[in-house]
Amino acid sequence: MKEKKKLKLKKFYFHPITIFLLLTILTVILSAVLSVFQMQATYSEVNQTTYELDNVLVTVENMFNFDGMKYIISNAARNFLSFAPLGTLLITLIGISVAKSTGFIDVLCQRKLNKIDKKIITFIIILLAIFSSLINDIGYVLLIPLAALIFQKNNRNPILGIIAAFCGVSFGYGVSIFVGSLEVNLIPYTTLAARLIDETAHISLTSNLFIIIVFSIILALVGTVVIEKIIAPRLGKYKEKEDTSKTEELAVISVEEEEQLKIQTEKQEKRGLRFALITGIVLIIAFIYMIIPNLPSSGLLLDMSEDTYLGQLFGSNSYFQDGFTYMISLIFCAVGIAYGIGAKTIKNDKDIIYGCKDTFMSVGEVLILLFVVSQFISVFKETNIGTIITCWCANAIGNINFTGIPLVIFSIIMIAIASLFVTTPAAKWSIFAPVMVPAFMQSNISPQFAQFVFRAGHSITAGITPLLAGFAIYIGYLNLYNKTKEKPITIHQSIKYVLPYFGIIAATWILLTVGWYLLGLPIGPNVYPTI
Repeated sequence: MKEKKKLKLKKFYFHPITIFLLLTILTVILSAVLSVFQMQATYSEVNQTTYELDNVLVTVENMFNFDGMKYIISNAARNFLSFAPLGTLLITLIGISVAKSTGFIDVLCQRKLNKIDKKIITFIIILLAIFSSLINDIGYVLLIPLAALIFQKNNRNPILGIIAAFCGVSFGYGVSIFVGSLEVNLIPYTTLAARLIDETAHISLTSNLFIIIVFSIILALVGTVVIEKIIAPRLGKYKEKEDTSKTEELAVISVEEEEQLKIQTEKQEKRGLRFALITGIVLIIAFIYMIIPNLPSSGLLLDMSEDTYLGQLFGSNSYFQDGFTYMISLIFCAVGIAYGIGAKTIKNDKDIIYGCKDTFMSVGEVLILLFVVSQFISVFKETNIGTIITCWCANAIGNINFTGIPLVIFSIIMIAIASLFVTTPAAKWSIFAPVMVPAFMQSNISPQFAQFVFRAGHSITAGITPLLAGFAIYIGYLNLYNKTKEKPITIHQSIKYVLPYFGIIAATWILLTVGWYLLGLPIGPNVYPTI
């Protein structure tokens, strides 16, 4: 008998751009359905004058009607241009492309980074990614493309570098070696909520300083182990296509000529690195001088209208925060040009400009993705679905009769769930704080520790939601380095990559937070988990 041939259906893979378009359409339809069922929630906000709670009703906004469609169409350009990762990514890429085109990044990796153990490089990238939360979301736009380049130049899978940088920023968000923009954004809500119980409550900017320093180091160590021992073996090696076009040209060069050429090249590269080092040191000193107050012509990047130095540095109108991306890009440009002059890899301005075009040509797909994602996030936010879910989670904490460790763990879980739908920490904390802080204080837990528990819950799930703005950079760069264009890396696959990291880091966050509470260790200067 003849064997029947089995028909194999070829799997079809949607590109992430298509998936986000479909998610936007689904969100519009879902908003219409939920508005019919009158999905709503009530949350409490603290009145800044009377220190009493005012109830706020939130309902689902129907985006499938006349007003909804008008919003989608009329705000498309505004949503894209105001999308935070767009401008910062483009500015960052200018600096990286100059440094790359002059050969600085290649030589730095070959001469310096190749000598460092790969695990140490991974640890440094994750640690820097964790520290990057000092300056909002700079880690996504700076470290993801940079980590991909560093891993690639060190003969490692650049996708692994992308995952390491993204996980470091997302799952370690809010801990660092110093206080930053997150404190400035959260503390006003913490203070108002604490004054519902104690009218004299004061929350200092350094109230979480000790605990965030310790957590940043531990999370970086655990993250390095996860990347190197679990994720790296699953990804495998990344092989570049061999370039055989110069075989004949190299074959006719004599041994003496080749040796002389090598010596001359090494001499020029060392000279270029010296130029780059001197330029980098000068610019970094100048950058630091710009954030030092009360010196001649200093404080250029400080908001002098603020009373405290941290407010001047990280306040809502901080020039330091607004100008940080530009300054970093400027340093990369200057260092790259200095190297090019020293190593004689550039002769004029056209060499620099034309050398940058390859970087920007390759990110065209990422820019289209950013446009589509900006529309999806904006539409979802406008529906209020995420805000309502956040209200439900916050109200659950207020209605549960837990105290001590059960209250801490339950709060982390509720915040983690809410973080899947509302990714902005301040917006989320404004809803959680009036419920969570009084509940913690009545359980003899300090409001400062409640604020740290919020950090834990927010960070645990930050890296597994496509509603995170930085997720667009992550999935965009995954596909930029994806060699199989017929099989693009989907949202599902990109989340699957980080699931081991998510699981282990989530357990680490919870265990360390509970352990710190049980031991009663100080979380900041003269601040403890309990009142």
